[in-house]
Amino acid sequence: VVECDPQLADTAAFCEQYGFAPGQSANTIVIAAKDDPAKLCCCVVLATTKLDVNKTVRKLLGVKKVSFAPLEFARDLTGMEIGGITAVGITDMPIYIDAAVMAVPEIIMGGGNRSSKLLLQPTELAKLPNMEVVADLAKPKDA
Repeated sequence: VVECDPQLADTAAFCEQYGFAPGQSANTIVIAAKDDPAKLCCCVVLATTKLDVNKTVRKLLGVKKVSFAPLEFARDLTGMEIGGITAVGITDMPIYIDAAVMAVPEIIMGGGNRSSKLLLQPTELAKLPNMEVVADLAKPKDA
């Protein structure tokens, strides 16, 4: 566990202040499909990439339309603070992890709150329930 100033919990500010590379920072994003019943998932991607919501995530959930879960909904669903949501501890929805995350020797990700982060080897993510590594879940931001 790496403690941090809650004012610096957002990825760019955290990396700059604490000396972590954006390429080792893993962001956890909650996605929702408005089917009935609603379909949800959690995606983990590197900060240097952009989640492929409209193609890859939509296919994984088997729905026609998906979107980023509203912030308050994601907070209430996970019980975690915005800016600190982490896949660790999520057990009630699929967790999709971009293959690029697994290729980094060590990642830093949310700690469930805005005052801490988790520094771990990505192989630890393979222990999460409902976890699946997905090739091309995210694309480089400059693409």
